Amino acid sequence: MQDTRPQTPIGQLWNSIQSWLLPMLEDEIGALDEKHRQFVAVCELCAPQDHMTGYRWCGNGCPPHDRLALCKAYIAKAVWDFATTRDLIDAIRHRPALRRLCGWESLGEVPSEATFSRAFDVFARDGRPQQIHEALIKTHYGGKLAGHVSRDATAIHARERAEAKPKAPPKPKRGKRGRRRKDEPPAPQPDPTRLQQQLGRDLQANLADLPTVCDWNGKTNSQGKTEQWRGYKAHLDVIDGDIPVSFILTSASLHDSQVAIPLAQMTAGRIANLYDLADAAYDAKEIREMSARLGHVALIDRNPRRGEKTGFSPAEARRYHERTAVERVNSHLHEEHGGRHVRVRGPVKVAAHLTFGLLVIAAEQMLRMLS
Repeated sequence: MQDTRPQTPIGQLWNSIQSWLLPMLEDEIGALDEKHRQFVAVCELCAPQDHMTGYRWCGNGCPPHDRLALCKAYIAKAVWDFATTRDLIDAIRHRPALRRLCGWESLGEVPSEATFSRAFDVFARDGRPQQIHEALIKTHYGGKLAGHVSRDATAIHARERAEAKPKAPPKPKRGKRGRRRKDEPPAPQPDPTRLQQQLGRDLQANLADLPTVCDWNGKTNSQGKTEQWRGYKAHLDVIDGDIPVSFILTSASLHDSQVAIPLAQMTAGRIANLYDLADAAYDAKEIREMSARLGHVALIDRNPRRGEKTGFSPAEARRYHERTAVERVNSHLHEEHGGRHVRVRGPVKVAAHLTFGLLVIAAEQMLRMLS
């Protein structure tokens, strides 16, 4: 159950961290370097303690290890970009300041690697990182108006076996050429596309329709060469200030445009914005219609395959340049917060691993805007 207490404004919270919390911790623990200070600020902003009520011991069986300390440890893993859980445990054991900031006073209280793995499995199945991220955005940005939402997808390499592609259904036989005879029945209407169906469904139904298995895909890079990868795709919505507000994980082979409408629905439930920015992969009338339904202005680059390519006006081109925010977040996720160190398997655990990284990025960017 999520805590419903009134939240402290982010500016006031940042002042209390700087003027009261960090000096108190340094008096008790010792001098804290920049990374430790960043970790403390991220934990205070994310407030994981408000989401641990469901893990309280009910008095049956052996008392479990403190789930709040384990959750903070996985936030630390994203802050320091540890490649494996074993690296995280070694750092906790050999850095007394980090161990005590997580919540373990003595070395003997630190759980084993198996306990860490079991706790992460529970967090992933419960969607706990996603809940903390959603609460962070709604609490500290829900009442504000964002100018632009930049939308894009990035490749996530996985260390697991790719699922075999299902066989495509046989194509219907083509009828005879020429005009249809009067006594001949009319040709059946084609089935609605996924984008057409998404317009009439809610967020949960659209998410359930998206494939999430591990498979293969390839794309052409900036040098004109085709790169292939095995794994998944992370689809992101990023607002001004490089703050990721929504995230969906799908199979690598799914086209970017198939996730635009669910992402727009998810983002609309968290923040209010004015413009939707996307590249030519999202050039579809259904996506533009969804933006119009939400009251947004869609600035989507025209795909030359759909006809003559038309450019933006000078004012639109200036706004479209803000789309680089999502590319910076993608790079930030890969280079500094676990995007290149996906060791877990299965879409549920991969999504939880990436969400911890996005959670840290969102908190860091919010604090950077204040400082």
